[in-house]
Amino acid sequence: MAESVVLDPVDLHLLRLLQNDARTTYRDLATQVGVAPSTCLDRVTRLRRSGLILGHRLRLDPAKLGRGLQALLSVQVRPHRRELVGPFVERIRALPESLTVFHLTGPDDYLVHVAVADMADLQRLVLDEFTARREVARVETRLIFQQWDCGPLLPPGAQPGTPSAKSDRTRPDAG
Repeated sequence: MAESVVLDPVDLHLLRLLQNDARTTYRDLATQVGVAPSTCLDRVTRLRRSGLILGHRLRLDPAKLGRGLQALLSVQVRPHRRELVGPFVERIRALPESLTVFHLTGPDDYLVHVAVADMADLQRLVLDEFTARREVARVETRLIFQQWDCGPLLPPGAQPGTPSAKSDRTRPDAG
């Protein structure tokens, strides 16, 4: 299990703000948190080096890319052996329709979040890329009607905290 990083209230506030908008400048972060810009830069650099901040991603709207239908595919692989699941996961990750792949416990082995153009495209994906594979025993499809982002992610026991952090969560354009 990964080691936890010790965070003080300033670190937590920085993380809340960055999770809502990773493009926030160090000057703006420093002003909102109440520290000098150089202190802000040092803290964020320390959080990156510790591995707590994993990176920055650009989020795209799948519908505006012609992929307006999203689904979750529950996949059962048989036999569930490393020499089969490794290539399976790499193939699924390489598909342009795949957004996220989870390895699970329970009756299903994988949960794959996909974005496709329409129902026919989803059917093609399931039949040609999933059930056509020898190791795939079963695929169950669930359509996604709506999705909400949650967060910010905080360590266990941390309180959502400062009034400015609360207002960050209620901004219409926040994360």
